[in-house]
Amino acid sequence: MTAPIIPGAEPESIDGGPHGALVLHGFTGNCNSMKGVAHALADAGFAVELPLLPGHGTTVEDMNTTTWRDWSAAAEEALEKLQARVPGKVMVVGLSMGGSLTAWLGTRHPELAGLAFINAVVKLPEGMSEGLQALVDSGMEYTDGVGSDIADPDVVELAYERTPLKPLLSLLEAEEDTQSKLGTITCPCLIITSRQDHVVPPENSDYLAENVGGPVERLWLERSFHVATQDYEKAEVEAAIVEFATRVTS
Repeated sequence: MTAPIIPGAEPESIDGGPHGALVLHGFTGNCNSMKGVAHALADAGFAVELPLLPGHGTTVEDMNTTTWRDWSAAAEEALEKLQARVPGKVMVVGLSMGGSLTAWLGTRHPELAGLAFINAVVKLPEGMSEGLQALVDSGMEYTDGVGSDIADPDVVELAYERTPLKPLLSLLEAEEDTQSKLGTITCPCLIITSRQDHVVPPENSDYLAENVGGPVERLWLERSFHVATQDYEKAEVEAAIVEFATRVTS
């Protein structure tokens, strides 16, 4: 990091147990968008790890030096840390790119009790990678931000105002690898989807539901946009995740 953490974006490690929950934020966002979910799980008795992914929560210039390899390594490290401090089961929940990381961890860790996805990125439009690569090759580093897609006009996400292209390209490349392994996920999955999402098409959730190997539960949100954890239905999202986590770890 070359800049201090934005106030409110800090990571959290909350004591609890015997079971644990790993909570993962999204691309260009930070822990602030997932604090409600993390605290709801902690209030329900879970030990919680909410890591700040490399390059996030400081400046977009910091993020421009990172890739999927850095974020996935941080997610893996946070999972190992959580598993080391709880004797029971662990579940993972992620928003957007955090959902991508949740799926990636699910393909690598069959011991996980359950996975919860909130507007997860798993399959973006065909040709998008090629288009981004062309922009990168032309010397372009940033494009408009994708943060704060929230229906509630009184809420603003603490996300970067610009999107770094090379990191985004690395996310798309990682998705292609994870897609082929979704069938290896056999634990229960809760898939939460906003019907109106201006960042990640809801079809991503459909693809996820159709391709994971384990049992799937769906929750559709009618009034919230992409950052559903900070939107009109955040209470419903938190309640559904706590209920799911409690059930799969029992």
